[in-house]
Amino acid sequence: MLSYHYAFYGLRDELKALYDAQEASAITHEVLLHITGKDKTERLLKKDTKLSHGEQQEYEAMKAELLKGKPLQYVTGIAWFMGSPYKVNEHVLIPRPETEELVQWIVEDRKSKKDKIKILDIGTGSGCIPVALQLLLPNAEVTGCDISNEALIVANENAVTLSAKVTLLQIDILDTVQREQLGQYDVIVSNPPYIPIAEKEHLDINVRDFEPGTALFVPNDDALLFYSAIAEFGKTHLSKNGTIYCELHRDYAEQTKLLFEEMGYTDMLLQKDMHDNLRMLRAK
Repeated sequence: MLSYHYAFYGLRDELKALYDAQEASAITHEVLLHITGKDKTERLLKKDTKLSHGEQQEYEAMKAELLKGKPLQYVTGIAWFMGSPYKVNEHVLIPRPETEELVQWIVEDRKSKKDKIKILDIGTGSGCIPVALQLLLPNAEVTGCDISNEALIVANENAVTLSAKVTLLQIDILDTVQREQLGQYDVIVSNPPYIPIAEKEHLDINVRDFEPGTALFVPNDDALLFYSAIAEFGKTHLSKNGTIYCELHRDYAEQTKLLFEEMGYTDMLLQKDMHDNLRMLRAK
C-alpha cells in the first residue's frame, strides 16, 4: 500500500499532464482528504502512514477517472457553493465562484428588505442558486425550473439535504406554452446556456467532455437565445418594480444589455466578476 507521501506525489505528478503544478497539487490534496479524512497538515505529520486496502482501491479508482480529464467534483460527487456542499453529477454543471457572486449580488440588494418576495431561477441545474437564495433570504418563496428531469432530481436532493424550501418544476423556458405555467416573480435569476457551439473545441477537456452540453451551448447564430426568452418572459411574469439578474458570456455582455434595453427594461447595470470580466447583468 502507498504511504500518504507517495500517494500524494504519485498522483500529483501524473495530473501535471492535464493541469499546471499548482492545480495538480490542489486536486491531489482534495483527493486524499476525501479518501482519508485527514487534511494536509495531518498527512504531513504522518507522511509514512500507509493507505488501507479500501483507501488504496478508492485512490486508484479516483486516479483513473481524473486522468481521463473528469472533473474532481464529479469524481467526489461534491461541489462547494456559498460554503455548503452540493451533490453534483454529469447531469448538472459544476457550480462556479462567479455564480456565487451573482447570488451575493441578489442577497445584498434584498437583505435590508423584510418583505416576502418570490424568486424564480431559470435553468436551475444542481439547485445551487435557488437553494442558496432560500437559505440566505428565508422570507423568500423560491422556485427553480429546468428542462432536465435528471438535473431536478439532483436539485431536489440538495434542497432536502440543506433544508431549503424550494419548489422545483420541469419547464423548458424556450417553450412559450410550458412557461405560462409559471407565475409572477419579484426576482428572476438565471445562469443560462450562453457558449456558442463553435467555442466547444477551445474549452478545457474537463468542461468539454464531461459537463452537460444542454446547460452550456447555444447555436452559433443565436448566442443570446436564452436571454431573449428570459427578457420576453419577464415582460409578463415580472412583478412591478421586479428585477432580473443574469450571468453572462463576457464577450456578449454589452449585446445582452442592449437586448434588454430594446425590450423596455430600465436601470441596466453590468457587473464585473472577480477576474475583472463583465459577467453579470441586472435589469428592472
